[in-house]
Amino acid sequence: MYKLWIVSSESFPKKLKYTLGGKIDDLFLECLDLLFTASFQPKDRKLIYLDKVSVRFDLLKFLLRIAWEIDALEQKKYVHISELLVEIGRMIGGWMNKIKKETQPPPKRG
Repeated sequence: MYKLWIVSSESFPKKLKYTLGGKIDDLFLECLDLLFTASFQPKDRKLIYLDKVSVRFDLLKFLLRIAWEIDALEQKKYVHISELLVEIGRMIGGWMNKIKKETQPPPKRG
């Protein structure tokens, strides 16, 4: 997905390339960093990083939508990136749910 973003960002208008485009690029890299870091954490610490990446990911989707709405990003490229974002968002959510189940204390028997 990041590779697709890099190719798509080349056609960004010059006046937005280093503002909105730069922020989107930074968020992509930050999400990759957080996901990579989460993968090496013990189970009890993974959720800290996954929560952070979830928030950054939502902001990334929001900024990409703005880029599309102001015609800085072509519709075809936006649709393709959005589809990948939805899929990756589901994967992050699934990972979070799995960790929550694994780290919850067992129910008390009464």
